[in-house]
Amino acid sequence: MAYTKKNLKEDVQDSAPGFGFSPDMEARFASKDLELEQSGVGYERWSPNFRVPFGHTHKGQEEVYVVVSGSGRVKIDDEIVDFKQWDAIRVPAGVWRCFEGGPDGAEVIAFGAPKMDDPRADSEMQPGWWSDS
Repeated sequence: MAYTKKNLKEDVQDSAPGFGFSPDMEARFASKDLELEQSGVGYERWSPNFRVPFGHTHKGQEEVYVVVSGSGRVKIDDEIVDFKQWDAIRVPAGVWRCFEGGPDGAEVIAFGAPKMDDPRADSEMQPGWWSDS
């Protein structure tokens, strides 16, 4: 039986510092570390009241976000949705999304499928997509 075991917080690199989002955000994308063949998975953490500074969408990948702690809001296309611990939010391909931590921040596990050979080619990001103006 073949398997791969990794700790999302200890064994997977945090990508957020490289983009200047630390310490308000952690983003640990574990698909390569776990040798996933059909899907993707990642851990994200947002500080209290921190809004991710960009929206994003995927051309072919559906994602499910499971809130493991905290609360916040997500803007999905033109709708703003509150979330809390243990909520699961599915966002289909082609739909824009952006997250904001609540008063205690939030932690989520994101699952995506199908796995994309080049995840960057499948996604589009837009800085400032969710603005209050």
